[in-house]
Amino acid sequence: MDDLELHAHLIGQQGSRAALNTPVLVVDLDQLERNIAAMQALVAARGVALRPHGKTHKSVDIARRQIAAGAVGLCCAKIGEAEVFADGGITGLLITSPVAAPAAVTRLAALAGRSSGLMAAVDNPGVVARLQHALAEADTTLDVVIDVDPGIRRTGVASPEAAVELAEAIAVADNITLRGVQYYCGMQQHVEEYAARHAAIVERTAYLQSVIDALVAAGFAPEIVTGSGTGTHHIDLELGLFTELQAGSYVFMDKQYLDCDLTGDGRVPFDPSLAVDARVVSANHDALVTIDAGFKSLSTDGGAAQVRSGAAPETMFIFMGDEHAALVAPDIGRTLKPGDPVSLTVPHCDPTVNLYDHYHVVRDGTLVEIWPVSARGRAR
Repeated sequence: MDDLELHAHLIGQQGSRAALNTPVLVVDLDQLERNIAAMQALVAARGVALRPHGKTHKSVDIARRQIAAGAVGLCCAKIGEAEVFADGGITGLLITSPVAAPAAVTRLAALAGRSSGLMAAVDNPGVVARLQHALAEADTTLDVVIDVDPGIRRTGVASPEAAVELAEAIAVADNITLRGVQYYCGMQQHVEEYAARHAAIVERTAYLQSVIDALVAAGFAPEIVTGSGTGTHHIDLELGLFTELQAGSYVFMDKQYLDCDLTGDGRVPFDPSLAVDARVVSANHDALVTIDAGFKSLSTDGGAAQVRSGAAPETMFIFMGDEHAALVAPDIGRTLKPGDPVSLTVPHCDPTVNLYDHYHVVRDGTLVEIWPVSARGRAR
């Protein structure tokens, strides 16, 4: 049975979160809406736009709430995500990963013809030529930003000179318009100590300024400087170089970000709105119980999940295979019984969300809506 068959009858029933079949992906609507409003207020106070990253939530329903709060659009990691959001009526989309494969370039040209305000990141003159050909055949146009490598060596031009060379290639492509640059310091997002993260971003921002200076000197002054993330949003707003932020995980706040001092004063500016609810399935040992959420229910790249409710916060979480995990604590097997609920803060929200078909949206312990994870699995 799918989620709607299992749970639609619980919508509106007081306390119905406790009746959900587990493991299940849960979003607290009040916390989600507070997070959306909080980030929008932060950027507005600095006169900066917000184009939050949709790869985090993959949800048209959440995207609509971000747009309604004032976001100028949405970022997408892949063209498949962009197609889903465009079909859901979301405009102002930016595809942040280069689209290079011939079939994908053809899809991008088609999407450009029907998605208002679409932009894409590019980092290679040859791909620009391929994209120009597809756009000309589709009789449409596309705005682009130059992706700048912040040192990860994953994507992006590798020097100021390469940025100018790419800008020159874009300038002779009749169907493509250069709007600016993109810069995402992914390695720095999860540096837990604020001062170390701040110093790293100051150094990396100086490099970005050198790229922008080279583009300006060559006659390609960027209108848009887009990037940043949840981990560095506070620092990036302070430094003032970005015209728009791409932060995404702030809507949920996984354990990786909760472990970071985001503001330098120990405050947690956003609520942990996302959880995986699980249940005890076996309790035959004094210091260990087994729950029904394992590798198939939680991402494994961000470390262990953390118990939020149902057991003590210091309880140790240990993956025990595809379907199970252990909770280890003194006497936990005496206090928890099979069927007892446990709620978990997820290690890394983006890949955890991609494991589920639906969000179960709750308010004050009551299931109020069920939203599809609209772009789940759209990795191409």
